[in-house]
Amino acid sequence: MTITVNGLDEIKALTGGDLGRSGWLEITQDRVNTFADATGDHQWIHIDAEKAKDGPFGGTIAHGYLTLSLVIPLFNELLDIRGVTMSVNYGLEKVRFPSPVRVGGRIRLAATVVSVTEVAGNGVQMLLDFTVEVDGSDKPACVARAVYRHYA
Repeated sequence: MTITVNGLDEIKALTGGDLGRSGWLEITQDRVNTFADATGDHQWIHIDAEKAKDGPFGGTIAHGYLTLSLVIPLFNELLDIRGVTMSVNYGLEKVRFPSPVRVGGRIRLAATVVSVTEVAGNGVQMLLDFTVEVDGSDKPACVARAVYRHYA
């Protein structure tokens, strides 16, 4: 279920809140190959299904940065911010990839709002904790603290 907020005051009210979990997204070999082509990262553990069968993960896996990039569409399922003139991804404070995502596996995003503080230019800065969960695994694929800014 998407949470919708309107304006900076409603964004501030999210502080400490759990934004829930997105729907599941299957990681396909086609998506991994497209990412490999876009980034130039053609390491065999990502794109060579035959060789990867005998590798450490028993098959091909998603790039860590592919998993991280999928936070964007998954986060859009959780939060809809209206009543602002601009929103920007300000960066990441910490990112880890504790567990691989095997091709054919499914991921979803869990998010919580750590804090919301005012910033210059009539804006707010949100710190969010993101956890990319892997269906059937106790370990997440990615944990990250993200920084977003929203301006009125």
